[in-house]
Amino acid sequence: MHKSNRNRLRGAVALIAVTCLAAPLAACTVSVEVPKPGTDMSKFLDEMTIPELQRAMDEDKLDAVGLTQAYLDRIEELNPRLHAIVQTNPDALDLARESDERRRSDESRGPLDGIPVLLKENMDTADEQTTTAGSTALSGSTPAQDAFLVQKLRDAGAIILGKTNLSEWSNFYSSRQIPGWSAIGGQTRNPYDLERNPCGSSSGAAVAAATALATVTIGTDTDGSITCPAASASTVGIKPTLGTVSRSGVIPITSKHDSPGPIARTVTDAAITLQVIAGVDDADGDSVDGGLPEDLDEMLEQNALRGARIGVWREGHEGMDDEADDAFDMSVEVIRGMGAEVVEGADLADIGSLLQTDLLPAVLTEFKHDLNGYLASTPGDHPRDLTELIAYNQENADIELPRPLEQDYLLMADETDGDLDDPEYRAHRARLTEWAQESVDDVLREHDLDAIITLSDLPALPLEGGEHPPFQSSTRNTSVAGYPHITVPTGFTKSVLPLGISFIGTRLSDASLISYAYAYEQATGARRAPSL
Repeated sequence: MHKSNRNRLRGAVALIAVTCLAAPLAACTVSVEVPKPGTDMSKFLDEMTIPELQRAMDEDKLDAVGLTQAYLDRIEELNPRLHAIVQTNPDALDLARESDERRRSDESRGPLDGIPVLLKENMDTADEQTTTAGSTALSGSTPAQDAFLVQKLRDAGAIILGKTNLSEWSNFYSSRQIPGWSAIGGQTRNPYDLERNPCGSSSGAAVAAATALATVTIGTDTDGSITCPAASASTVGIKPTLGTVSRSGVIPITSKHDSPGPIARTVTDAAITLQVIAGVDDADGDSVDGGLPEDLDEMLEQNALRGARIGVWREGHEGMDDEADDAFDMSVEVIRGMGAEVVEGADLADIGSLLQTDLLPAVLTEFKHDLNGYLASTPGDHPRDLTELIAYNQENADIELPRPLEQDYLLMADETDGDLDDPEYRAHRARLTEWAQESVDDVLREHDLDAIITLSDLPALPLEGGEHPPFQSSTRNTSVAGYPHITVPTGFTKSVLPLGISFIGTRLSDASLISYAYAYEQATGARRAPSL
């Protein structure tokens, strides 16, 4: 777009001063100050929540076109350093104009109308954008329809702004996978330290949310792929109960774990977005009504922790980083001070013993079955199954397999029969699901808990080299169980590396976890924008 048009659109965006961040949404008021053309929009884009943006648009002090253009300008400015965005949607400004027309006609579709959203680049869109999971093998893929969750966003009036980078094939490609790297998008960078690991696989979505390249982003989680990058980028990440958000039209790893969910700068924005994308989908065999209330204020309750029994999971997470330990201790005391009954010793068992015996064999079988189904049903010029994909990668190894990458996960998966009716496979999956669900539910039941908190992860490692101490996965139990897991910013190291705290619960406890996360967020205000 010509620079003069950019300046005109940028000048249409209003700068909003908010004086009621901690107040109930219905009571919040905003004052608006229109900046001059060329004003730095960083603070505005970083601090405004969805309700505040909606209120400004309702009062004609902001429009969707100006907001969308401001994000596009910011992407153009920052993405060359971050590599968080693979592509922007050529239809974005047209979608924004349609939203503005609806608002003028009093036909707004709800809280996401006019709100720019970025999608992880493994979600089908039936438009000019690609859906490749980061692989050049799918450059010619042309999905026939939007993913179910994308259609939900469109129905709600959201503006599909573009797609974010990821760990190629959502981190199920190589045992030497580089977090945040894909052949399509290059290396995603952690915005708090460009030489630090952004974690995977929804790294681009988390980095984009952290740096305000969109109001909210959508990632997918198979085992920490939302919560780990969200924690590493000082953002809120929600991995919902399995099936709460449909996986139809999302490039799969395994339907037994995969869970799309929002990443945002605030719990408010993440909760609103989850309300929109959740829904029962007949095409998804594990689809479920997630039990989210229609009234957002039922989840955004500042006093939600008062009287709650919150278990503390320390085993396998403590004693590895003094600054992380101090931050978590502070979190526990904050929660205690908010009126929660804090219960120590709520430690979840380590699933590591089942990794080779049950987890890997089950996921390899599911990956072949699910990916072959996706490739076979998706139009376009691309490999039609896993065997053809492996051959493509070998033929294009200079692009797809730069050292140290190898496609060993793909090869191992292709050696399975991909048969989900096979008794041996079913035994693996049954043991996994039973063990994982019991590992959470037994602790909740034993201590009569409403939720469990733990450190989301240790501070981000250097991008090149470095090894963590043996930190027990905070995500694997809930991922295998299909249970919800939410991470919220809790602090920073002295070198300004973010730390997150996780809220974990049983199946369909999403709404309660969101309320606890919101209360904690409001009490601490721990998030800080990256300096860039």
